[in-house]
Amino acid sequence: MARLLLLAHAPLASALKAVAIHTFPELAARVDAIDVVADCPPDQLERCIREHLEASRACNEPEMLILTDVFGATPANVAQRLADGVLVRVLAGVNVPMLWRALNYAALPLDELVTRSMAGATQGVMPVASTRPQNQTFQPNVHDSDSHHHQQ
Repeated sequence: MARLLLLAHAPLASALKAVAIHTFPELAARVDAIDVVADCPPDQLERCIREHLEASRACNEPEMLILTDVFGATPANVAQRLADGVLVRVLAGVNVPMLWRALNYAALPLDELVTRSMAGATQGVMPVASTRPQNQTFQPNVHDSDSHHHQQ
């Protein structure tokens, strides 16, 4: 079972971890978060991530999925340096559906977990149709002497 590391610009990683724990409290120990502050040197961030990887391996949990917020930004760039494509994988563009999918399928092998997480991310983005206020159909007010049609 892979560990999950949320790596994003502050305070997004911590906020996503809170969402993860709220929804999957039994997996709280498997989820870590690192909030990257604006002035964090990339080398310091890399050391911090390495510490998480080493701690995970020391607990006999060598696989880690790192979810970052934006491809090309510091969190993703630093995580990419540490990804080996076998035991450590990185996905950029984290959103809540991706996170929930990763947690829901945390017991799967890492390659399959990556596939399921990506599917969750893309399937979780969809247009939402606008509707009338309070989803009500228009009904003229019979008491409106001016024949104006106002909705509340």
